[in-house]
Amino acid sequence: MTPERLRAFCLSFNAAEEDFPFGPDASVFKVLGKMFGLSRLDARPLTINLKCNPEDAIRLRTDHEGLIIPGYHMNKRHWNTVTVDGDLPDRLVKELIEDSYDLVVAGLPRAERLRLDRP
Repeated sequence: MTPERLRAFCLSFNAAEEDFPFGPDASVFKVLGKMFGLSRLDARPLTINLKCNPEDAIRLRTDHEGLIIPGYHMNKRHWNTVTVDGDLPDRLVKELIEDSYDLVVAGLPRAERLRLDRP
């Protein structure tokens, strides 16, 4: 997956936005002010930090050793760093991004979830 495609996919979700609170090099993808992805789009290898269910995080790290690792500079229980320009299929990367978005949305107040059409 290219940096352009990664950025476009992250911004394709309802109310998703890109912010730069950590400087101009770190793209933070948020939904209603809550982060669901963090990436340096100019980095090689290209990676993105994504929120993950703790049990799934461990399984993914085992199944994709070296390509999915504990979240760099994040809570290692709830975040993974995913190498997106490596051997992972784009389909899996997209599923992981969507799962991260959904986990963040699930933690929003009900009224905000309803505004996003995700009860």
